[in-house]
Amino acid sequence: MPLSKRLFDLTLAVLALVLLSPVLLFTALAVRLGLGKPVLFRQPRPGYRGRVFTLYKFRTMRDALAPDGTPLPDDQRLTPLGRFLRATSLDELPELFNVLKGEMSLVGPRPLLVKYLPLYTPEQMRRHEVLPGITGWAQINGRNALSWQDKFRLDVWYVDHWSFWLDVKILILTVWKVLRREGINQPGQATASEFDGTN
Repeated sequence: MPLSKRLFDLTLAVLALVLLSPVLLFTALAVRLGLGKPVLFRQPRPGYRGRVFTLYKFRTMRDALAPDGTPLPDDQRLTPLGRFLRATSLDELPELFNVLKGEMSLVGPRPLLVKYLPLYTPEQMRRHEVLPGITGWAQINGRNALSWQDKFRLDVWYVDHWSFWLDVKILILTVWKVLRREGINQPGQATASEFDGTN
């Protein structure tokens, strides 16, 4: 990672954590009261060059199981509080700690599930040539409303065209997209459909 990008990430992440600390505390309390423990959702995700790290987010789903012991579909586990946190992207704020640890950047391809790694084409795998981000080029160009193929195409475009000013542009447009609550989920889905290697 270029030193300028790392310094930019650290400066903004620390500033955001300080300024948003009341929001973080209030959100954590709301999740604790509305969903119980744990407040944070932790999940392994592949980062730079596919190396796995633990992603932090605020929890948005309840632990509801079907009679056979498997989790219920997302739309049945996602609570009104969880929908609000996702719509406002407040659930993403703990990822600022991933940025401080150097596991993520403010801007980059979103870190997806580890189980997707064997499904990528060599071109799609290039999304891991940079640190994953809290937001990215795909997020401001459709987010979850995009097909997987379009997301990966935009991710690789970012890898090939990264610049400091592109990151600034993406961050500014991210604020606008969040305020407008665009592309939060795919049509007919509570969140986003799973990638199967073809869709």
